[in-house]
Amino acid sequence: MTHGLFAGWEANRQTPVRAEGSTPVSMGLRLLRVALPAYLPARAGADVLAPATTRFLVVPGDLDVLRHMNNGRYLSIMDVARMDLFTKTGLWRTAADNGWHPVVAAQTIAYRRSLRLWERFTVRTRLIGVDSHNLYFDQRFRLGEVECARAVVGCRFLRRTGGSVTPAELAEAFGGFGELPELPAWVPRWATDLRAATA
Repeated sequence: MTHGLFAGWEANRQTPVRAEGSTPVSMGLRLLRVALPAYLPARAGADVLAPATTRFLVVPGDLDVLRHMNNGRYLSIMDVARMDLFTKTGLWRTAADNGWHPVVAAQTIAYRRSLRLWERFTVRTRLIGVDSHNLYFDQRFRLGEVECARAVVGCRFLRRTGGSVTPAELAEAFGGFGELPELPAWVPRWATDLRAATA
């Protein structure tokens, strides 16, 4: 059954595994570019509910044997794009000050158009809601006006001392998230089914 977010897509829907043997240098530089501002003097944070757009360039280390960007690389780039949102909004500083760090709990992605060497693309990341366990992000890869891939990611924050931080605790430490949108109906079902399948 097609989830609501992906209705009408003629895409391969899958939850891929990260690629082995990928080039760490390019990803390290990408992460440094978005993470560095978190360690500079504090500035007014962006609205946590506003989308963050992060720019990227396809480099040789991103490619698979067919000279397209490897499907696992999309997941790594999504990590960087979420870090950009966390940094711009101040969420990263709040979490770090409390000894918390984000991890991916679940994600699903649909691919529509391949990305090729030297193409410049953007990833638009937006917080679309929370439940009692996770924060959920919509992430979209765009090449100009063309949407190449779309994903939903469930993230949670963990304590350095062990255990999870609820979204309510994170929001309280952050000073509130504002009026959160209602999650698309399929997202809670997807999350519940995954929890049941992995219990």
